[in-house]
Amino acid sequence: MKRSAGILMSITSLPSPYGIGTIGKAAYEFADFLKEAGQKIWQILPVGQTSYGDSPYQSFSSFAGNPYMIDLDVLRDEGLLFEDEYNCLPWQESDGKVNYGAIYYYRYPVLRKAYKRFLNGDLSDFHRFCDQNNHIWLDDYAMYMSVKAYFDNRSWTDWDDSGIRMRKPTSMAYYSNKLGEDIGFWKFVQYEFFKQWAKFKKYVNSLGIKILGDMPIYVAMDSADTWANPQIFQLDQNLRPTNVAGCPPDYFSKTGQLWGNPLYRWDYLKQQGYDWWFKRLKSASQLFDITRIDHFRAFDAYYSIPYPAENAINGKWIEGPGLDFFIKMKERLGNIEIVAEDLGTLTPSVYKLMADVGYPGMKILEFAFGSGDDNPYLPHNYNNNCIVYTGTHDNDTVLGWEKTAPDHELMHAYNYLKPYDGEKLSWTMIRTAYKSKADYAIIQMQDFLNLGSEARMNTPSTLGCNWAWRVRKSDITHQLAGSIRQLVQQSGR
Repeated sequence: MKRSAGILMSITSLPSPYGIGTIGKAAYEFADFLKEAGQKIWQILPVGQTSYGDSPYQSFSSFAGNPYMIDLDVLRDEGLLFEDEYNCLPWQESDGKVNYGAIYYYRYPVLRKAYKRFLNGDLSDFHRFCDQNNHIWLDDYAMYMSVKAYFDNRSWTDWDDSGIRMRKPTSMAYYSNKLGEDIGFWKFVQYEFFKQWAKFKKYVNSLGIKILGDMPIYVAMDSADTWANPQIFQLDQNLRPTNVAGCPPDYFSKTGQLWGNPLYRWDYLKQQGYDWWFKRLKSASQLFDITRIDHFRAFDAYYSIPYPAENAINGKWIEGPGLDFFIKMKERLGNIEIVAEDLGTLTPSVYKLMADVGYPGMKILEFAFGSGDDNPYLPHNYNNNCIVYTGTHDNDTVLGWEKTAPDHELMHAYNYLKPYDGEKLSWTMIRTAYKSKADYAIIQMQDFLNLGSEARMNTPSTLGCNWAWRVRKSDITHQLAGSIRQLVQQSGR
C-alpha cells in the first residue's frame, strides 16, 4: 500500500434513483471506476445511522449501519419487495441532492414491507447474526430505536418513563415484550445492511482496493451507546452531561465548535481495560480495511466544555488516555490499520503521540498557503508517512476555495503550485498532491470534477444544507478514469 492514491466519496453521494447512494449497483460501478483510474483506496464517510441534522458524525449507534444505504433493488431480487412498492415514490429533489426528509418519510415503510415478507422465509442465518451481535450491541440498538419511536422519537433523556430511561430490569422486560415486533424489525434492518456490506466489501477488495472508513471519536448523546453505557461518560446522577465535546476557536469558527457529544470517563474506561472502546474498534476494523479515527488529538488531550454552553469559547484541555490506550489496543486487537486525523493546532505532546503510534496523519493543501515556508501543509515539509488531500469533507472544494480565499493566499498558491497554461487550479493541486512525497494521496471526487461550493459536503458549525451532495452518473466517465490513471502512472502511485 506504499505510495498509492485514492478517492474520497461518501456512499450517500453515489447516484441512484432512490434519493441517496446505497451499497447497490452504483457502488459496484464506482469501484470499477476506481480500478480503471488506478486507485488503491476508496475513502468514505461514517456509515452509521444518522440522526437529527443528518450528520454521519452524529449517529444513533456507533456499531449499527445506516438503513438508508441498504439497496432496495437487492431486496427486490431477494423477493422481499416488489419494484412498484418503491420506484415511483418522490425520493429526491430536482437538483439531485439528498432530501433527507423524504428519505426518512418513505424508506422505513418500504423496509417494513420487506421485513414482513422476510419473516415467512428461512431465518436461520438471521438468528446466527443476532446471536453473534446481540450481547455486543444489537440488543441495545434495537431496543433503543423501538423505545425511541414509542416516545415520539425523542432522545432517551426525554423519555416519559424514568424506568426505561434508567434501564431498570422490570422496565426493560416490559418494553421488550411490548415492542417485540419493532425490535425484530430493527434487527432485520441491521442484518440486511451487514449482509449487503459484506458482499460489497468483498467485491471492492477483489479489485485490489481497500476501503478507508471513518470513525468519529465521540458518540451522540442521543444514541444507544450513551443510553446503554452511561457509566463510561461524564454524566451526573440524573444522566445529564456535565461536560461536552467540541474544539476551541480555529480556522473554521471564531467561537469554536460546540459538538455537544458526551465526553468519556477515561479513568473508568482504563479500569475496565477499555473494553467498550476495543469492541467498537474491532467492529470498525471488520467493516473497513483502514479506519480513520476522527479528532485523534483527543487521545492526548480533549477539549472539555461545561454543560450547558452557547459556544465553545470557555472550554479547557484535559489530559486523555495517551499511549497506554494504543499499547492495550495492540495487545487486544493486534495490528489494525489506522489513520489519525491530526488536523488543527497541535502541541508537542500530540506530535509525540503521533510519532509513538506511527499512524499516518493528514495534510491539507488548502491550508498550505496562509503563512510562510515552514507551513506544515506545504508539500516540501511532508514526511512520507501521511495522506495528502486537496481538502476533506469539511473543506470547500478547490474551485470554491479559489473563489473565496484571501488574495495573499491565492497568490502564494499560484506562485508555489505553478499551474500549466490553461490548467484548472483543482487539477494543479491534484497533480501536486500526487507528486508529493506523501505515501498516500486521496482526493475528493468533487475536485476531480472541478465543482464549486455548491458541491461542498459540509460546512462545520452549521446546521442544514450539509451532507447532501451527490455525483451525477454521467460524470463518472472512462475519459476521467484515464486522466486520473495517467496522473497515477506519472507520479509512481
